Amino acid sequence: MIPDSFKQDLLNRVDIVDVVSRYVQLKKGGANYLGLCPFHSEKTPSFTVSPAKQFYHCFGCGAHGNAIGFLMAYASLGYVDALKDLAAQVGMQLPESRPATPQEAARREREADLGTVMEKAMEFYRGELKKSARAIEYLKGRGLTGEIAARFRIGYAPDDWQALKQVFPYEEKSLVEAGLVIENDDKRYDRFRDRVMFPIFSARGSVIGFGGRVLGEGEPKYLNSPETPLFEKGRELYGLVQARDAIRSAGFALVVEGYMDVVALAQYGVGNAVATLGTATTPVHVAKLLRLADELVFCFDGDTAGRKAAWRALEVSLPLAPDHKPIRFLFLPEGEDPDSFVRKHGADEFRRRVRSSETLSQFLLAQLRAECDLASPEGRARFVSLAKPHVQKTTAPALRLQLINEVARLGQVPDGEIERLLELPQRARFNRPAPARRSFEAPASLEWTLLTALLSDLTLVEHIDPDLLAPGRPESEALLAIREKCEAAEDTSFAVLMDSLTGHPSLETVLKALKYGEDLAFDAESARGEFQHALTGLEVRSRKKELDELRARLQSKEDLVLFNEKNLAYQRLRGALPSP
Repeated sequence: MIPDSFKQDLLNRVDIVDVVSRYVQLKKGGANYLGLCPFHSEKTPSFTVSPAKQFYHCFGCGAHGNAIGFLMAYASLGYVDALKDLAAQVGMQLPESRPATPQEAARREREADLGTVMEKAMEFYRGELKKSARAIEYLKGRGLTGEIAARFRIGYAPDDWQALKQVFPYEEKSLVEAGLVIENDDKRYDRFRDRVMFPIFSARGSVIGFGGRVLGEGEPKYLNSPETPLFEKGRELYGLVQARDAIRSAGFALVVEGYMDVVALAQYGVGNAVATLGTATTPVHVAKLLRLADELVFCFDGDTAGRKAAWRALEVSLPLAPDHKPIRFLFLPEGEDPDSFVRKHGADEFRRRVRSSETLSQFLLAQLRAECDLASPEGRARFVSLAKPHVQKTTAPALRLQLINEVARLGQVPDGEIERLLELPQRARFNRPAPARRSFEAPASLEWTLLTALLSDLTLVEHIDPDLLAPGRPESEALLAIREKCEAAEDTSFAVLMDSLTGHPSLETVLKALKYGEDLAFDAESARGEFQHALTGLEVRSRKKELDELRARLQSKEDLVLFNEKNLAYQRLRGALPSP
């Protein structure tokens, strides 16, 4: 069983707008996003996605849910598969259903210790850079200033077989586990020697690995940390921590191949570049960047190796590319890399090249055309055959349709035949007509006001007093259900709450209240005001009921005194009640 805490953490990291927009074209409409419902046929959008509540709801057919529920309904995935899909997008791994063993607990504790070791090593290398005139001159020769070196925490590993002895007990096992020291035939020596050191940070800003660049001639030119409990090359990107703000500001992320490319571009004011870590682009890289950026640009050398790397990036990008976030490919002149190009031609020329870079579809079709003779029937048949697996991988509806049309045009395939030839799997879609909308009159009750206000600000749930609610009302039952669900969870978000109400008798009432509150355009401030007004009204009603019951049984002087005391308190409370 997947723990609720994992689901909560996952939904906190996933943006439902990103998830849904991979399959549905959405447009901003006020606080929410609107689109045509993928679960029934309609011409006027009634499908809304709320980034604040991380929830989707169709006011036509009633389909609703969080990001997990959307993938289950639209992509016909099972619950665990939907969790796996979303977890992969944000770099999380599904936990095992059993409790952690003592060995696993010890491993996690060990990872925390390794993080401390890596941080200490980084500070040592940074200190050594200040002592090495040769390393400083090398960085200056590459056009780097002290400010940019400090920003990327660049350091230097001395030309010493056991330099780390200066700051660590050299027999420590953690030095080997962290990849800083190599152990061979009972002998130990530093992995990085006489190299400029580029620390690699996790998304949270912790040092997890290093890349070392040789100062002069030598092989390998770049030496990376090995895979460790902290560091997995296929999941990390160099420079992402430093580039995050620039990516948001520029609107796009630039992916290059080397550490010096990232640093040199930053030195020239192009701060939105990151690099893969000596490995090919992976789906995790692409998904991570598409969550941050509105556009993704891969920048490679124009030689054979660069185009091969670009093709690999294209292949992993196809299933992840959304319609509203273009992916582009920039090829520099042969013999140039971003580092040399920006120093030779300047940042403005580099940016101009980025703006004119090829789109994903242009690169894909150009590569396929280069392998086929479109002047012959056989060549066109080969072209369609080569295109087939790539079109099948594409999940973005509009992009997929455009590729289909282009393949049909270039392959000279008659209308109506291309989808059969491409053997395109049909997505499970619901084309049922929406049920007729029933008119709904909101209950004129304080509980209803309380419910609609609560759904705009779940933090108010702790103020609900079950004793004040009128029993038997659907809105009262809904309030009690929400209170119960929130009390059972440590930190309930709206998306998790709605997930927990699936199949509950009060779900329909909650959805009606949600729609009612959205029609009123409740924001958090107005919701709190309405909530307090309704809560005070419930207290007044409760006091009045007590007075009526006491008046009905007045039999003694003591009862009269008690009645007068309660009546005075009631009148004071009633006077404090603001006008509706």
